[in-house]
Amino acid sequence: MTALNNRQFLLARRPTGPANREDFTFQTVPVAEPAPGQIVVKNEYLSLDPAMRGWMNEGKSYIAPVALGEVMRALGVGKVIESQSPAFEVGDYVHGVLGVQDYFVGEPKGLHKVDPTLLPLPVYLAALGMTGMSAYFALLEVGQPTAGDTVVISGAAGAVGSVAGQIAKIKGCRVIGIAGGKEKCRMLIEAFGFDGAIDYKNEDIHQALKRECPKGVDVFFDNVGGDILDAVLTRLAPKARVVICGAISQYNSKEAIKGPANYLSLLVNRARMEGFVVMDHAANFARAGAELAGWLAQGTLKSKEHIVDGLETFPETLQMLFKGENHGKLVLKV
Repeated sequence: MTALNNRQFLLARRPTGPANREDFTFQTVPVAEPAPGQIVVKNEYLSLDPAMRGWMNEGKSYIAPVALGEVMRALGVGKVIESQSPAFEVGDYVHGVLGVQDYFVGEPKGLHKVDPTLLPLPVYLAALGMTGMSAYFALLEVGQPTAGDTVVISGAAGAVGSVAGQIAKIKGCRVIGIAGGKEKCRMLIEAFGFDGAIDYKNEDIHQALKRECPKGVDVFFDNVGGDILDAVLTRLAPKARVVICGAISQYNSKEAIKGPANYLSLLVNRARMEGFVVMDHAANFARAGAELAGWLAQGTLKSKEHIVDGLETFPETLQMLFKGENHGKLVLKV
């Protein structure tokens, strides 16, 4: 293989508050030759996700933290340019944990092939990636909506929220999205077909919930936590289901995590709140992927990607998630 250079972002320290450039080491090293059983992947697109902030922290979680000095973990899609593995050929496109770098070198554990002739590569990080899987299983397996339910989505203009809301519409639900700003709220209704939108930045969320959910909330799909979770808890319908898919409002907190003050609403309404981790459903990814692909082909599901150019912009681009600057799935073009 012709000598290649690999730009990499390594985790240099555990961030306090938002992760910034000083929390990473940016280095350029030669691309290693693959050992038997290994492959070399030229990364083309990387998925930027709120969960990445949690992976930087020490402590027990659903997945081991990124070690100090290790390439920052990231899902990605790329092209196999050299292979010592019988399972992959040069020219194959793959999806999996590839890291924030130009090239992945290693055993292809957990990598699977994707077809760029069927859909653009970024879609495999969005509606057909972990984003779509999270929306699908969190809503359908945990939220268990039925036709006619009122489903409220927080972080609705983001990657998972926008897909979850569309799936709820496919299932015959009335869907209300919570997002920040008039542009995002308009996008929820005009682009994604939501029935209503709440602009938490410019209106009183309690009054807006009364307006949009006069009969209460049957399913709350929460990506945000904090004050928004507290507000929706006051509007639960009997036997409501609250899906804790994320809590982006809390990930950069320098203080103790803010818990729900209104949790007694769960008791009063005989409701339940359940956490969700997408990898618990890995055995059924193929089934979900087939259904998501079908909806995409029919046009009943739309995948929106917000693509930013340049691996070198990674630390600043990641912060777009926490500033609410992305519209749809945030993807870094390597």
